Amino acid sequence: MKSLFLSAALPVLILAAGPALAQAPADPVAASATTPPPHFPRDLSPEGVKAADDHLALEEVDGAEARAFVAASNEKALAALTGDRRYEPFRQQAEAILTATDRIPGVSFLGEGLGNFWQDAANPKGVWRRTTLDSYRTAQPQWETLIDIDALAKAEGRDWVFKGADCLAPDETRCLINLSDGGKDAVTVREFDLTTKTFVESGFVIPEGKHRLEWLDRDTLLIATDFGAENGQGTMTESGYPFIVKSLKRGQPLVQATEVYRGQQSDGGYGVSPMVFRDKAGAVEAVLFSRPLDTFRSEIWRLADGKPVKLNLPERVAVEGVMGGNLIFSPDQAWRFDGQDYAAGSLLSLPLGVLGPVRLDIAIGAQRATVFTPSPRQSLQNVTVFSDGIVAVIADNVVGTLKRFTPSANGWTVTELAVPANSAVGLGDSSKSKGQVFVSTQGFLTPPTLSLADVATAALTELKSAPAKFDASTHVVEQFEATSSDGTKIPYFVTRPRDLAMDGTGPTILFGYGGFQASFPPAYKPEMGKLWLENGGVFVQANIRGGGEFGPAWHQAALRENRQRAFDDFAAVARDLEQRKITSPRHLGIYGRSNGGVLTSVSITQHPELFNAAVIESPLIDMLRYQDLPAGASWIGEYGDPRIPADAEFIARYSAYQQLRPEAKYPRVYITTNTRDDRVHPGHARKFAARLGDQGHDHLYFEDTAGGHSNDADPVANARRWARHYVYLSQQLMD
Repeated sequence: MKSLFLSAALPVLILAAGPALAQAPADPVAASATTPPPHFPRDLSPEGVKAADDHLALEEVDGAEARAFVAASNEKALAALTGDRRYEPFRQQAEAILTATDRIPGVSFLGEGLGNFWQDAANPKGVWRRTTLDSYRTAQPQWETLIDIDALAKAEGRDWVFKGADCLAPDETRCLINLSDGGKDAVTVREFDLTTKTFVESGFVIPEGKHRLEWLDRDTLLIATDFGAENGQGTMTESGYPFIVKSLKRGQPLVQATEVYRGQQSDGGYGVSPMVFRDKAGAVEAVLFSRPLDTFRSEIWRLADGKPVKLNLPERVAVEGVMGGNLIFSPDQAWRFDGQDYAAGSLLSLPLGVLGPVRLDIAIGAQRATVFTPSPRQSLQNVTVFSDGIVAVIADNVVGTLKRFTPSANGWTVTELAVPANSAVGLGDSSKSKGQVFVSTQGFLTPPTLSLADVATAALTELKSAPAKFDASTHVVEQFEATSSDGTKIPYFVTRPRDLAMDGTGPTILFGYGGFQASFPPAYKPEMGKLWLENGGVFVQANIRGGGEFGPAWHQAALRENRQRAFDDFAAVARDLEQRKITSPRHLGIYGRSNGGVLTSVSITQHPELFNAAVIESPLIDMLRYQDLPAGASWIGEYGDPRIPADAEFIARYSAYQQLRPEAKYPRVYITTNTRDDRVHPGHARKFAARLGDQGHDHLYFEDTAGGHSNDADPVANARRWARHYVYLSQQLMD
């Protein structure tokens, strides 16, 4: 993620006039200054927080008390949701969408052909398959099955979930297949031969873990993983990610791998990662290592003459690729180098030799080094680097544009590639040897289109267009701005019925995320359109701070002690919707998952008067203990470290688990997660639900047993998930 996750002024809440609303305190903690919540720790040290937690047993993923709690909660939730008359129609409609055979098969370059992973009703676990580009262009491509995951899982008695393949260029006949047990992030890796369509006997096999792998050559991998204890110490960080990279030769066991780079056990983030960049013929141009210092700061090292050397780059940086000996990268902070100033969020090209510790005598002017500099309402979103040019998606006021950049003697030439207006634009897989990249476009009411861009000609050729999955003629899309507590303008999209009565009765889902520099442009959500829009609903997407819609500054404005800004932005959008009479608190619900679960749980505890529903999915909620729940410590750069007293103080001011109050009037919320989520621990959701119950607050809690954080294990199960969501939202906002 550019990024699978706070001393700002406290909010001044200006509420729309109306008998149902009252003036809220300027400080969300002010009302509790003399009467703290009953479970608010008197001591904010880790020991004090733990002592005040009466639901620690629910952190044991498979503990007896946890299993009993989940079983009882699931029984209640399923009775309320699956017993609703709407559930079965919703489930059938969602399953028809998620298993439809007329979906656009997402493809990647695979040797001389194209690869695709496909799931449907007949193959819920999916098949990995391939075809040719010419065949893919036809209405009925001829597919050759490479791996049938359903058959493999049955044969081996494992709940295998396909998590992708990494094939060695240029011929791409040898691939590393990632298989997850139950949908976890941790995977087992096996080598597969595309010519025989079998796993390689005595090939590379890496046991389950959160690995970072790259092919170096046909017989060598660069691998960062858990190497076990070495000299009495472990080889994983406290976040559960690797900090050592080794070279593994074919036939070697892991214990014989040769170390090529080492970070430190105290490193944060998602673990050290090797990066191997190749030219269009497949020859290695550069080997780099990214050593994360925390969630967003890192050091970039280069393997030179067999030894790692540190590159002179800013700590907040995104490496995009290598082109002709030049590193293509984007600093996420203002950066001064060689007497030149470069803006945060710009795209730069500098010779690797200039960036090394022993600088080559090469004169590089800012004009030649700068590929792109964003305006205040622009941001760099996706970048693909080729041998003779760069293709990039530039967001302009949250909607996508597509540009090609080619080098010249004096700088960079920019060519615009025509894409539909007011769309989300995304870059898919690319091939340096072919000079091509897949491009997708879509909108809230416009189904996706997949095209192929040629970097040499800047031509965009449409390959597939998805059919509509709901009637979009009934709705329109608008973009508005709300004013947050500090005066910042917060953009948001409204997809609503054309004939909506502007009287505050529109049943409305407000979605937000606001973290990790993740951007949310307009996107086609077929299950939402079918189950919600077609039934007269309104969908709102808020582009709050913490995201990446306007570049690094938009993200960094809501980091750590400034986190309250993201919550204020979300509340400001809710009030703006009411002022426009699109909806009202009685008919307004919120949805967020993962980091969005922080947002939604805090929104409910700070502003229960604004909402009548909340789907809080796969959430972080106990922010005073998140660092102790795997893999929480990797996100300290985003939220702060509760083990540090000053950080614990500002985190405690919003952490929803500690801020729950028995006297508050919360709406009936729906909390849901997954037992096999090894990215965001299910303990967050369990404990929040349990405390709501302790305090007498009506709520629903459901925990699925498989699927992992991504919910991508089974489209049939995913259909049940969406049906539960929309039954709950219909009950709260439409009934």
